[in-house]
Amino acid sequence: MLPLLLLLLMMMFVFSLWSCALWMCIVLNPHCKPEQKSSWLRQLRRWNSVDVCPWEDGNHGNELPNLTHSLPQGAHGNQEMRPHRTVFTRAIEACDLHWQDRHLQHIIASDLYANYCYHDNQEGSLFDSRGWPLWHEHVPTACARVDALRSHGYPREALRLAIAVVNTLRRQQQRQLEHFRRHKKELLHKGHTSITNMEGWVGHPLDPIGTLFSTLTESGRAGEEGSNTCLDLSGTADLQRMPVQRLLGDGESYVALAVETALIGLGQQRVMPDGLYAQEKVCRNEEQLLAKLQEVELDDSLVKIFRKQAVFLLEAGPYSGLGEIVHRESVPMHTFARYLFTSLLPHDAELAYKIALRAMRLPVLESTASSGDLSRPHHIVSVVPNRYPRWFTLSHIESQQCELASTMLTAAKGDSRRLETVLESIQKNIHSSSHIFKLAQDAFKIATLMDSLPDITLLKVSLELGLQVMRITLSTLNWRRREMVRWLVTCATEVGVYALDSIMQSWFTLFTPTEATSIVATTVMSNSTIVRLHLDCHQQENLASSARTLALQCAMKDPQNCALSALTLCEKDHIAFETAYQIVLDAAATGMSYTQLFTIARYMEHRGYPMRAYKLATLAMAHLNLSYNQDTHPAINDVLWACALSHSLGKNELAAVIPLVVKSVKCATVLSDILRRCTLTTPGMVSALHSRRNSGKLMSLDKAPLRQLLDATIGAYINTTHSRLTHISPRHYSEFIEFLGKARETFMMAHDGHIQFTQFIDNLKQIYKGKKKLMMLVRERFG
Repeated sequence: MLPLLLLLLMMMFVFSLWSCALWMCIVLNPHCKPEQKSSWLRQLRRWNSVDVCPWEDGNHGNELPNLTHSLPQGAHGNQEMRPHRTVFTRAIEACDLHWQDRHLQHIIASDLYANYCYHDNQEGSLFDSRGWPLWHEHVPTACARVDALRSHGYPREALRLAIAVVNTLRRQQQRQLEHFRRHKKELLHKGHTSITNMEGWVGHPLDPIGTLFSTLTESGRAGEEGSNTCLDLSGTADLQRMPVQRLLGDGESYVALAVETALIGLGQQRVMPDGLYAQEKVCRNEEQLLAKLQEVELDDSLVKIFRKQAVFLLEAGPYSGLGEIVHRESVPMHTFARYLFTSLLPHDAELAYKIALRAMRLPVLESTASSGDLSRPHHIVSVVPNRYPRWFTLSHIESQQCELASTMLTAAKGDSRRLETVLESIQKNIHSSSHIFKLAQDAFKIATLMDSLPDITLLKVSLELGLQVMRITLSTLNWRRREMVRWLVTCATEVGVYALDSIMQSWFTLFTPTEATSIVATTVMSNSTIVRLHLDCHQQENLASSARTLALQCAMKDPQNCALSALTLCEKDHIAFETAYQIVLDAAATGMSYTQLFTIARYMEHRGYPMRAYKLATLAMAHLNLSYNQDTHPAINDVLWACALSHSLGKNELAAVIPLVVKSVKCATVLSDILRRCTLTTPGMVSALHSRRNSGKLMSLDKAPLRQLLDATIGAYINTTHSRLTHISPRHYSEFIEFLGKARETFMMAHDGHIQFTQFIDNLKQIYKGKKKLMMLVRERFG
């Protein structure tokens, strides 16, 4: 039998599927013989020494003192620091534990064990004020004893010990509250606190609170039906007797005791452990406990327990995760507080909100958070000096904080005082712009959910949260920023015209100039917004005036990106339009690119201002530089359009733009295209866009300004030819011949073009005579 058990346990070890609680149950068997325990100890030490032995919390950097030996049984002194804790460490330490303590034996042996004459209120009292037994042992270790009793077939004994442990927890809780009240002024004056628990009970490897909860809810029922097992323990003849099962107070039940135990454990202020595994375990364990609590139907007696524990959590100072001041690295209470809030809300709304609002804080994200109380060395201040980067579950924690806030917002609908308080808490404690945005959206949905009129108070909360998001993300990158801006305008529209006017008045604190013009002002001036707001003519004009003012301010601040939007928004107001145009002219010299200027110039032509379009086109040409080989440059169409525009305006305008073209464009094919277009029609009479008549004289190629353009085009072909021949390969020969064909067409436009082209070809033959095959192709085509 033993070899088979060893094999089974080894398999568990190899796959790391069992926690150290299993080994604690094995070595804490009440009937385990000394030789069996010694055998187990040797085996556990061998496994513990293996290099690949799994670590208890999965974190290869954790160094915790020996807590299992924090017992009243004479094992106080063993506080050596171990290099690490494996899944077997606690079991090895538990091999030193025993069941011979007389008080312990009496506790688990009988329901009748009590002492009404014992009224010692010292810390180590064996009985509480009611005379019921207490068990002062390191809580996880005491709960491991309970688990061992249950696992080895003693559910009734486990229940008795569990009740003693819970009574001890309740007595300790009361003493902590009294201690804090005596020193409250001093502690609050310091403005910071310490954590008294190196290992929290929730998320602990031995799951002490879960063990007590299960024992009280399951073993309690089994105990009421009786048990056929019995431990051989010493008698209790010298003690006063009480009726069976009077270890519960009047009106108490095992379920009520289990619920109170869970609330005590969940509300404990405890340090966030190191390592991803340990932190995730804290979250999982908390959620599992809350899931069990949610299965319990609340009655009047349980509501009283909730009230009692809620008040304690608020008033217990450093012993509570919901005390007035918590340590920077304590485990947040968001998930637990949300459960408390929903449970208490129907019965005591004021207390429910106090709990939830207190739990909203997240000190680890506060830059001014204190590092702890260094004056009390027996309290842990910080296991790691700065653990914030090692809070691997921070995103989950922030999402739970957001859920808590959303729950409060939903519950506070229609109550302006509550909503204002919740809003202040959100603005103070939530630091994630994405989560604040989610809350803003949630509030908006709740406010507009009904078919009737929206809840204006909640809408204003939604808007305030949206404004905070805008301020947070204004100077930081956020991929949802555009969505956020659009949503804010929608929310402000629902609130009313004054909200839209307000965000436009203070746009510089909320939006970039581009956002303010392209999204905010454009949406405000849209027909859909006017219809939605049911505005009269006067209100429409006031809103439009604010939008135009915003657009002009943005154009001055960022003309490159906002000038066109400003012109568009100011079309219907002559003064504003002229102001926007002047802003463009002022910025054209230095602050705008040719692409932006060409775009605005085309807009001006479309709006019926050809001379202004021409002016902007000439300014754009001054910024342009097209080299000889950029025959597919995106600005080519803009250049052709600018030349066509100047040609349509008249000879003087064309004469003024051609020198700019010659200076900016070095690409021969582009220049030849411009040249041909200019020679097809008379300046000022271009195409059907302006006139169907063609009554003027064509411009001469021998005179300015076309002569300058012709010479520049021929020169561009010559320069481009030499550039291409420098590194030409045989596969490009045919393409090069076609290029020379286009060059000849341009040369022929000059009165002596034939002579120039012949000289040009002869020079090529002489200079590049080494390229025999290419020159042979040139002779065949051009002589």
